[in-house]
Amino acid sequence: MRIRSLGVIDDAVVELSPGFTAVTGETGAGKTMVVTSLGLLLGGRADPALVRIGAKNAVVEGRIALPEDASVAVRAEEAGAELDDGALIVSRTVSAEGRSRAHLGGRSVPVGVLAELADELVAVHGQTDQQGLLKQTRQRQALDRYAGDAVAVPLAKYQEAYRRLRAVSAELDEITTRARERAQEADMLRFGLEEIAAVEPRPGEDVELAEEAERLGHAEALASAATAAHTALAGNPEDPEGVDASTLVAGAHRALEAVRSHDPALAGLADRIGEIGILLGDVAGELAGYADDLDADPLRLAAVEERRAALTALTRKYGEDINAVLVWAEQSATRLTELDGDDDRIEELTAERDALRSELGGLAQELTDARVEAAERFAAAVTAELASLAMPHARVSFEIRQTEDPDGVEVGGRTVAYGPSGVDEVELLLAPHPGAPPRPIAKGASGGELSRVMLAVEVVFAGTDPVPTYLFDEVDAGVGGKAAVEIGRRLAKLAKTAQVVVVTHLPQVAAFADRQLLVEKTDDGSVTRSGVKVLEGEDRIRELSRMLAGQEDSQTARAHAEELLATARAHA
Repeated sequence: MRIRSLGVIDDAVVELSPGFTAVTGETGAGKTMVVTSLGLLLGGRADPALVRIGAKNAVVEGRIALPEDASVAVRAEEAGAELDDGALIVSRTVSAEGRSRAHLGGRSVPVGVLAELADELVAVHGQTDQQGLLKQTRQRQALDRYAGDAVAVPLAKYQEAYRRLRAVSAELDEITTRARERAQEADMLRFGLEEIAAVEPRPGEDVELAEEAERLGHAEALASAATAAHTALAGNPEDPEGVDASTLVAGAHRALEAVRSHDPALAGLADRIGEIGILLGDVAGELAGYADDLDADPLRLAAVEERRAALTALTRKYGEDINAVLVWAEQSATRLTELDGDDDRIEELTAERDALRSELGGLAQELTDARVEAAERFAAAVTAELASLAMPHARVSFEIRQTEDPDGVEVGGRTVAYGPSGVDEVELLLAPHPGAPPRPIAKGASGGELSRVMLAVEVVFAGTDPVPTYLFDEVDAGVGGKAAVEIGRRLAKLAKTAQVVVVTHLPQVAAFADRQLLVEKTDDGSVTRSGVKVLEGEDRIRELSRMLAGQEDSQTARAHAEELLATARAHA
């Protein structure tokens, strides 16, 4: 990894080797920034406070060698990333203003893609993870993860049934608790539909009647205008001497027809005048028909206005026009059918709810059985690991219990509380020595014991659900002496099958590392490129001496450091 402008680190390269790498240094030297940097590459939360003072942004770049046939490679390529000789180049930039950008294989990607890939690449564990292990939810998740498909398969079915039950129950509660409101709504809809049915409106009828009312209200004026226009076009039979448009146009047409053979242009005009004459005749005929057909009956006008009033009463309540009223009626009829069917729906939902609760009970029993079986194997494996971590008499066990609840589901003849993950409450218990009763690890484990339980759990996971890299951030806190040596020995054993990176203050742990990195500040308080270096030979002995006694040149500490290294090499 290359880290720039992150916390106390100005610009540094961290070379993590295969096997076991220990990262050491004085308190506050920036060791934790190694963990923070890896967290950013894995899609962790970007905190602008991490950006070094005076810098515009912090940048972390990493090169990850992917296992052969890794699904991560497929997912990365789907995101548009390109592999570099089988490795994946990942970078993360965090600005001082809080913006964050992620790049995967040269392609800009959402941060969530990095987090998605992280689960298959690196397992990160630190002090917060130890605290997480104290929570029963995390303990159940750890057990389920260990159990694998034996729990995952029925759990997926259970969760699907659980979601359906929640939806059915919510709908049933909505129908029953809102019965009064729904009844009132049904009455309102029924009244509206009856009112509309009594009027029997037709689509567009309000527009048609408005036009007819306008015509009937001005019947005299319309008839007079039509008659006058007809007289102007066709003449008045009672006044044979009168001049009208048709007669004049006919005269013009006859005049041109007499000479049309002498000039084509004049012939064209004669034809056009002839067309005008035909058109005048048509219009005159329609005006005569309009005047004859015009109904000036005041009774019809009164009937139209009465009908319009009935339609207006509907549009005031149910829509801006009759078409909208008819749409409301159609939708309301559908809704009323739904409301009127509440009793049938309640019966259906109740039957479905009872069936789902019965199904949940059966699936919950499957989950409990699978967890009990896995808990015995998991506890035995963790107990065996604790024996390798200087806790030879410690015993780990799981308590799997259920809580009685009259509103729960029936499992094994009992009605118990249930949730999205089943009916089981899972708790990890520790008996640190013979004769001690098993107690929840939150109450029965010291800080050092909790660190070792955490490590033992992760080692067990490594055998069943391995990832290529493990990062431990001071999970050896609160441990010393022989226990520290055993932790170092166990981490070295884990490193034979995976890459292990440990940030530690303990020389007993660091001595077992295949490579030891020292993080140290310059005089101005920053970590530069030269501030992260690989320790070998004399330099490594000096650092182990400092970790042992706080004195790099103490002969006693040097002798102890050399002894630690010799013990570690013999173990290897």
